[in-house]
Order: sequence, then structure tokens, then C-alpha cells
Amino acid sequence: MHDSRETSARHAFVAGYPVRHSRSPLIHGHWLEKLGLAGSYVRQEISPEDFAGFVSRLKSGESGFTGGNVTIPHKETAFRLADRPDALSEELGASNTLWLEDGRLCATNTDGYGFLANLDAAMPGWDRTDRAVILGAGGASRAVIQAVRDRGVREIHVVNRTAARARELADRFGPRVHAHGMDALADVAKGAGLFVNTTSLGMDGEPAPDFDFSPLADGAVVTDIVYVPLMTPILRQAAAQGRATVDGLGMLLHQAVPGFEKWFGVRPAVDDELRRLVLADMEKH
Repeated sequence: MHDSRETSARHAFVAGYPVRHSRSPLIHGHWLEKLGLAGSYVRQEISPEDFAGFVSRLKSGESGFTGGNVTIPHKETAFRLADRPDALSEELGASNTLWLEDGRLCATNTDGYGFLANLDAAMPGWDRTDRAVILGAGGASRAVIQAVRDRGVREIHVVNRTAARARELADRFGPRVHAHGMDALADVAKGAGLFVNTTSLGMDGEPAPDFDFSPLADGAVVTDIVYVPLMTPILRQAAAQGRATVDGLGMLLHQAVPGFEKWFGVRPAVDDELRRLVLADMEKH
């Protein structure tokens, strides 16, 4: 018997190089199954040399995809090739979510949304602070700085081993963002209500230096965008010093929500079932 859903099936992707370790297919596949939607979400390992051709086939409809996610190293190129990048992408110079609309390729960046949604879900009221400290000035820090600034935090201090990199971000994101070298960390942390690690310190079991979280404000939150391991060395240190912590897994889960809604027409929920599913996969690998 013909399945009438086949005519409305939609297909999306995650494109990267490499992309085999992406957990996005697990997340979106779970939502498709749970919501009873016809469609698919698949990995596309695309080299930098082939990415423009891939986007061209997406725009023409030849690929059969409604849209998809873009990860390293294609986010900047995706932004440049999109017909309609939004204001978030424009400021960041990078896009991680693409979709076709009225024959045009639209683009946004959902990393900042995922970061904020994770904090809102795990630690409501975290944003009742005037000062945040963001460790690191690499590409991962941009969406976090943008999101914290747009939430209304008045003072954002970016601390980085190379102060010049931090100054580039202060110039990009405006007068509320201040740049510092690592020697200023203790001073700028005084009274801060949010501390964010955007570096790779502690990723995959690598060691991290010792941090003193005592200068932070009472009730401050420490979070890490790294989620492997789930409890990173920085989060363990913060917890041992009595600080509230939020792991980075929720950012991965929440950033997937807007794209799924664009491609499949239904807004999915981030819940404990999805978190358990991804944690189980992390334990296997």
C-alpha cells in the first residue's frame, strides 16, 4: 500500500569535514521518529574544495535536501554562499543552519540560541548579573559573546592567552565587551555572575590549569561549552569550590531545535529522554 507520507518527506543534513563523529543525526533522527514525521537527517562529509558545489546543488534542488546544518570547517563559507543570511550570521561572519525558502538559501547561526537555552533550562535567573567572564577568543567564543551581550549583560570580559585575539572580538561586538590577557583573570572575575569556558581546555581528558573561582559573585554560574567529558576539569574545579555548574551538552541539544523546525515544520522539545539517548551514545564511544 502506498504511504501517503512519502510525498511530503523532507530531508536534511549535517555537512562537515570530518563529520563522522557528529551526534546531530542521533538528535534529529530521535525527533523524526518521536514526532512520526517522514524524512531523514544524514551526514555529508564534504571537503572544503567540494563545498561550493554542494551548496549549488542544494540551491538548485538537485540534492533533494530542504536544508541542513554546517559544521567545521564550512561555517564561514556557508555564510558567504547563502542568499539571505540573517543579522546574527552577518555579525558573526558564520552560519551553522541553512534552509530553502521561496527558492532562496537562508542562513542563521543557532549556537548562541543553544547556549542561552541551555542556561535558561538548567539555571533560570542566571542572567541577573551585570558582569560575565568568557575564557577564550577562538571561533567558538563569538556566538557566546554575541548571545550574552544580546541578553543584556552590561560588562563582558574576554580573557585569552593572546590579548590581541580578545581585542579583535571587543572591536567586533562593541563597547560592552572588554579584552584582557590571562593575567587579568582574577581581577575581572570579581563580582562576575557568569564564567564561560569556550576553549578546548579539558576536552577529551586533557588536563586544565587550576582556576580560582572565589572572586565570582555569590550565586555565580560556571559553564563549559565542551561536553566530552560531560563534567570537564573546569566544571569539577568549580563544583569543588561550591559554584553552580552547567555542562555543555544542553547547548548541543538546544541549538538543533530551530533548524529542525525550519526543515520539518514542527518545533521539537529538548527533554530528559533525548539527553539520556545522547549520553548513552557518548558512553559507547
